[in-house]
Amino acid sequence: MHIEIWSVGKENEPFIADGLQYYFQKTKPWNTIELVLLTPPKKAATTDAERSKTLEEEMILKRLQPQHYLVLLDEKGKLHTSPQWAHQFQQCMNQGTKTMVLLIGGAYGVTENIRKRANQCWSLSGLVFPHQLVRLIVAEQVYRAFSILNNSPYHHA
Repeated sequence: MHIEIWSVGKENEPFIADGLQYYFQKTKPWNTIELVLLTPPKKAATTDAERSKTLEEEMILKRLQPQHYLVLLDEKGKLHTSPQWAHQFQQCMNQGTKTMVLLIGGAYGVTENIRKRANQCWSLSGLVFPHQLVRLIVAEQVYRAFSILNNSPYHHA
């Protein structure tokens, strides 16, 4: 199963990019993973939250394929432990999912249409993190989940 981390926003700071590459490389023996940045055009920049979410929805839906298994990462989502992430990945692989998309929405969240399209909605924490840091946290959790599934000593219960 291929995993794509989709994130609305700007390019990564160098230290985030380095961290992402670190975890992508560590995950590679078990699974493919990549970051997809969804960057709204500069001319579309607005402080209107609803307008921003609508523009982001258009970008997301344009790229989203019917066979994608969409997991929305949202503060209102279900909180999972690392072993539960591993279990969710295993279930999707068992069901024949080809591509799982882990979506990090924009600064104002996502539209109701995106929420409805999501197969699941997960929360990383009760805390709020900057988007770039969330990308890194997600990459690490994907690596951790696959290390659990492959009995690697990385995760200590």
